[in-house]
Amino acid sequence: MAGVSQCLTQPPESVHSLISMATATATFDEDRDFAFPQREAAFFYGLFLRGHSIEELRRDIEVPAEVIRKWGRDRGMLPEQRALLERILEYRGRVLAIFDSLVVSERSYGMIQ
Repeated sequence: MAGVSQCLTQPPESVHSLISMATATATFDEDRDFAFPQREAAFFYGLFLRGHSIEELRRDIEVPAEVIRKWGRDRGMLPEQRALLERILEYRGRVLAIFDSLVVSERSYGMIQ
């Protein structure tokens, strides 16, 4: 049992190993998982309506610049993994844009009333 806990607590050596671990343990369907950014934006918008901070929600949606730099430095990444990361960044950007438009609409609607 000690070997198992030791393995679980060791940090991965690169982003490549993080991606490998994620794809080995979860099924991922690009078409399904990237098909509806409006659903994810609506989820965050619901949190906003319940009083969560816009800044915190935007941080949760965005991929931090530090993570993007780390992905860019990982030379062990396969081309298909790099393409997937580009899709992730594009998707997160769309989620953020939709979320921002919902928040702006809510604020405009609130001012009209």
